[in-house]
Amino acid sequence: MPLSFGVTVLPDPPYQRLIELLKLAERHGFDYGWTYDSHVLWQESTPTLALAAAATDRIKLGHMVTNPGTREPTVLASAYATLQDISEGRMVMGIGRGDSARRYINQQPVRVEPFEEALRMIKPFMNGDKVAWNDTEIELSWVRPELPPIEMHVAGYGPRVLAVAGRVGDGVIIQLADPDIIQWTMGTAREAAQEAGRDPSQLKCIVCAPSHISDDLAAAREQVRWFPAMVSNHVRDLIARYGADGSMVPKALTDYVPAQTNYNYDEHSRVGAKHGAFVSDEICDRFCVLGTPDQASEKLAELESIGVDQFNIYLMTEGQEETLETYGREIIPRFAGVTGGAA
Repeated sequence: MPLSFGVTVLPDPPYQRLIELLKLAERHGFDYGWTYDSHVLWQESTPTLALAAAATDRIKLGHMVTNPGTREPTVLASAYATLQDISEGRMVMGIGRGDSARRYINQQPVRVEPFEEALRMIKPFMNGDKVAWNDTEIELSWVRPELPPIEMHVAGYGPRVLAVAGRVGDGVIIQLADPDIIQWTMGTAREAAQEAGRDPSQLKCIVCAPSHISDDLAAAREQVRWFPAMVSNHVRDLIARYGADGSMVPKALTDYVPAQTNYNYDEHSRVGAKHGAFVSDEICDRFCVLGTPDQASEKLAELESIGVDQFNIYLMTEGQEETLETYGREIIPRFAGVTGGAA
């Protein structure tokens, strides 16, 4: 399948800004519009997604990512089923174990076993099927059967969560744009899918990373240094569980992470975050999509060639309108099968 394009916008106040940027993304040919789900750091994003659905026509919408810890699973499923009704079938779910949404309120990510149990219920339940939950059979009887099913894409880095993605998810969400790590990640998830009797080729690959388009590469790197630092939070958890010798998790993922990063969630996903100081230029280049439109397109073509289905821009750098406009005018049209175009 040809590469599709998405964009993730923070649910920062004023809430109108998120809607404005998603409308602009739709006009410039983006197929997916996402937002974070971290209800203390930013505004509550479920009502803003409803407003975004009312303000757009084509773009698919969802969280990148929600979690079944701060969101009680039946409430989360009902919210998505309701948004699916409001959007006339344009919702898509990204879900993980919870990072900033949970850590900021002094909770740990949801443990893997209850995470998988929740996902096995949420996916059919939000799509109108009867499920067993808390020893009770429940159903969202009002789900409109004529609408398409809501897809569930699972975010993860480690072998156990990637196995959950392979067994339960419609796709894997990968927060970095390093081709070697992407291939290991998808291979791990697809092996689990095959062992579960699923078709591993049907598991989609969604790659998320900042993209700063500029002929000043040094300046572009300064715009994104926060991102590999954000990824390092997850990687440190992996190192604690699996070690860093490369036997369970690729050294390409673990080697860049120091013993201490002094991560500050008050600067989570913010340009200029002090905790990004340890991130090298090489890691910025590997994990993000930077440079001129030609350089960005070259890397995106490589991602497409290894089976990436969607590239999702984390739109947290400066010049947000310019990024969307440049993609719509100069980058998205280079990839076959796009559904939109620059306004």
